[in-house]
Amino acid sequence: MKRYSAIAGFLFRSIVAGLALAFVLLYLWPSLQSRLNGSDADTGSISNIRASFADAVDRAAPSVVSIYTQRVEVQEISPQLQRLLRRQYIARARQDMGSGVVVSEDGYILTNNHVVTQVRDIRVALWDGRVATAEVVGSDPLTDLAVLKINMDGLPIAPLAQDPQLRVGDIVLAIGNALGLSHTVTMGIVSATGRNDVRSVQYEDFIQTDAAINAGNSGGALINASGEVIGINTRQLAGVVGGQNIGFAIPIGLASNVMNQIIEYGEVQRAWLGAVFNDLPINMQGDTTRKGIHVSQVAPSGPAYFAGIQEGDILLTLDGAPIEDARTFLLEIDRREPGSQVELEVMRDGQTFQTYATLIQQPPLR
Repeated sequence: MKRYSAIAGFLFRSIVAGLALAFVLLYLWPSLQSRLNGSDADTGSISNIRASFADAVDRAAPSVVSIYTQRVEVQEISPQLQRLLRRQYIARARQDMGSGVVVSEDGYILTNNHVVTQVRDIRVALWDGRVATAEVVGSDPLTDLAVLKINMDGLPIAPLAQDPQLRVGDIVLAIGNALGLSHTVTMGIVSATGRNDVRSVQYEDFIQTDAAINAGNSGGALINASGEVIGINTRQLAGVVGGQNIGFAIPIGLASNVMNQIIEYGEVQRAWLGAVFNDLPINMQGDTTRKGIHVSQVAPSGPAYFAGIQEGDILLTLDGAPIEDARTFLLEIDRREPGSQVELEVMRDGQTFQTYATLIQQPPLR
């Protein structure tokens, strides 16, 4: 009898321990419960990761083109050749490459400014093998964007994301002419959004990704898992010892705005406040709970000048929103239209005041 009681006790303790373990597992990993119930409610579980992104690539890749250009370089030659050739410099043609995205049936192609600046003989190779000569419609060095035009029928049009809600961790794919290998596809995730401290162009709002972006990828497409273009690949982080898998793309919203203005006006009609700004050094911030930017120069007879802003002032808010840094501030000004009015909170000699400025179109770059 004692033997049966011992066996029963052992079974009881085993059952209790098993139930306790199951409770702990379900508590710590709720996705197990949905999997046991046959539910796919937990979209972040490993079982729901796609086995292939071929459909996304098939949707976007045909609209990505390879761009080949001729760039003339002037090089100084040796003194011996100078005496022989009676010249100091020699011009050499170098072939460069990049990528682009077809955005309309009319043949407009979105790419990077640095791909097509100071080049000649721009050739565009399409997905189906056709090749066309392209002309530059316009460019914007401040965002590193440019628009090309080709005359060709039956062009595949890129599906541009209308309102991409990007989150860090989203899967993305980069498509482009990497190292001359056309329509190379690499995969990664969104590493960060809103990067404005890369110091490569004036107006930065980059998507950072660890999808490989190599030479030749510039101007190509960064797409989401649905095959929609969410960005234009522009550069990788170079010159940093040990740095790798850090690439950047221009968000498609910013790129589309620049593109539409170039197509309509031949240039970007950018709003301008008429001043130069710098981030505040730590020792100038004083009240560490508030941020702002320092006014280092004010253009004569510009909007800032007429608003009463002076060199040495600190701008604290724009339309009631705190100003975080100079590059974010410039991007916010750029999103407004020339002729619109902005409200600014200014600090001078420890005192704050409100002022209003009417933005004008930015003068041509010198």
